[in-house]
Amino acid sequence: MATKIRLQRHGKKGKPFYYIVVADARAPRDGRFIERLGSYNPNTNPATIDINFDKTLDWVNNGAQPTDTCRAILSYKGVLYKKHLQGGLKKGALTEEQVESKFQAWLDQKEGKITGKKENLGKAKEDARKAALAAEAKKKEERAAAIAAKNTPPAEEVEVAEEETEAPVAEAETEAPAAEAAPEADASAEAESAE
Repeated sequence: MATKIRLQRHGKKGKPFYYIVVADARAPRDGRFIERLGSYNPNTNPATIDINFDKTLDWVNNGAQPTDTCRAILSYKGVLYKKHLQGGLKKGALTEEQVESKFQAWLDQKEGKITGKKENLGKAKEDARKAALAAEAKKKEERAAAIAAKNTPPAEEVEVAEEETEAPVAEAETEAPAAEAAPEADASAEAESAE
C-alpha cells in the first residue's frame, strides 16, 4: 500500500485550512486517512504550521511520500533535513552529537529568519498606518482650508462692499451741502428780487 503525506482541505470558501495527513494514495483528497500529523493555515502571514515532528519523521523514514506542497512544508519545518542528517549517521559520516548540533544550528537560523520576517511585516504595517494617518491629517487640513475659503468672502467682494458702504456716505455728504447751499441761494434770490 503506497502511503502519501498530503493536505486535506477544510475551512470555508476563500479561506482554506488544511490538515496534514498520512493517507493511502488511492483515497480521495478529503476522504479516509491513516493518521493526522498536523495542520497548515496559509491565511496568516507567515503561514501557521503546526506539526508533530517525531511522528512525521517516522512516517518519512518508513517510506511515506510527501506531495509537492507537503514536501515544502516538511522542508520548512526541518523534517527532511533531520532525515538527511540521520542518513549521514547511518553511514557513519556523522556522530549523534554532530547531528544534534547541526540540526539545532539550523533551527536557530530558521527561527531568526522567521522572527526577522515577522518584525519586517510589523514594521511595514506600522509605517503604512503612519503614512495613512499623515495623509488623512493633510486631507483634513485641506478640507478645513477649503471650508474657511468658502466661508470668507473673496478680497474683491470685500473691497466692493467697502466701496458701496462708503459711496452712500459720500453721496449723503455731497447732497447735504447742496441742500444747505440751496436755501442760501433762495435767500439771495429773494434779496435780489426785493431790490
